[in-house]
Amino acid sequence: MASRLKEKYLNQVIPKMKEVRSFKNRYQVPKLTKIVINMGVGEATQNIKVLDQAVNDLSVITGQKPMIIRSKVAISAFKLRENIPIACKVTLRGEKMYEFADRLLSIALPRVRDFNGVPRTSFDGRGNYTLGIKEHIMFPEINFDKILQVLGMDITFVTTAKTNEDAFVLLELLGMPFRKK
Repeated sequence: MASRLKEKYLNQVIPKMKEVRSFKNRYQVPKLTKIVINMGVGEATQNIKVLDQAVNDLSVITGQKPMIIRSKVAISAFKLRENIPIACKVTLRGEKMYEFADRLLSIALPRVRDFNGVPRTSFDGRGNYTLGIKEHIMFPEINFDKILQVLGMDITFVTTAKTNEDAFVLLELLGMPFRKK
């Protein structure tokens, strides 16, 4: 069974994008290809339990085991040695991607206190959008009692759009709550 967001994309977004952006057929319409979630844990150099917590929380949020990222170079100012685990990331595709995006857009983002929308300026020039979140506890799957530290995360929506305008229209039609100008 397809997720709500995928059905919305197929039934509402594709016809609307063909009309608004004047695409000739449905295969020219941009689509989401993957969502990459990254949690950088700088304190992991001092306390490895914080990275373990980040890995557990990210696996609960996404439903997929994260990949642990290790440092490539040593930086003495940050007390960082080479090949030390410092971050974790997950790449979501297919049904898990649509399920995560649906939960993010309809449940998690509206729970943020004083939420005015996400910024319109976070496009990279190639049709991809990156959203930074300061608190990972906005997801309802996270148990507040077992949190050692509140962590931030970067969520990147990778699309097949060639321009930022096409990606903006796609994400807006999918339900991304952009700020008013």
